[in-house]
Amino acid sequence: MAGAFAFGGFVLYIGGFIVPECFMWGGMACIVAMIIGWIMSGYLISIIKSGIDQDDKVPGFVWWDNFINGFNNFVVAIVYFIIPAFIVFVVAYLTNVFGNFMIVAQGIMLQAEGSYLGYSTSFMSGAISQALINLAISLATTVAIGVIVFVIFAFFQTMAQARLANTGSLGEALNVMEAAKDLRRIGIGKVIIVVLLIIIVVAIVNMILSIIPFLAILSFIITPYLAIFAQRAIGLLYSDIA
Repeated sequence: MAGAFAFGGFVLYIGGFIVPECFMWGGMACIVAMIIGWIMSGYLISIIKSGIDQDDKVPGFVWWDNFINGFNNFVVAIVYFIIPAFIVFVVAYLTNVFGNFMIVAQGIMLQAEGSYLGYSTSFMSGAISQALINLAISLATTVAIGVIVFVIFAFFQTMAQARLANTGSLGEALNVMEAAKDLRRIGIGKVIIVVLLIIIVVAIVNMILSIIPFLAILSFIITPYLAIFAQRAIGLLYSDIA
């Protein structure tokens, strides 16, 4: 539902360049989508909580609590994205990705200009080739480190969500050092295995739904249960140290 409102809001907002009134309706649709998304996200946090408490009952909707937890989870997601993104930016700066890119771009532009004016540009080919090699090395280094950092912080974020569910405190969820300690307390290998199993199960179910045409309709019913299954598993995992 949130996705439908978000898509509709985006379409309406684009339509605002033709019909100005659509800007307002598009913005309202996006706000509704965001609120629904926060409520659903907050409900998934309550699923994690039920797993931590090892409660067999499915938690009911408590709209305001779900909204607050969903908003807090949104803040957690932003913080645990900004930190690795900043690290990657620093790595890109240190490996001179931006400088190498500018050298390549300027070399190509000068070569194109020289060819257009009839100048010999053969002497520039070697410089551009070296610049491309330097750019490829700096990009490869940045991407490799970026993947590692984002994966690590994805695990930290999982622990942060469990901390949010367990304590209800945004401050506790944003404590990156404690989230890292929780990861070690549970066991890094154990967490990796559980997360991989969740990914495999969800991937297999989605693959089956996509391969068999008449089952595609069931995806609207099954997808929420997959989300509940994943969050429940995280809660049970965190219950070992809660």
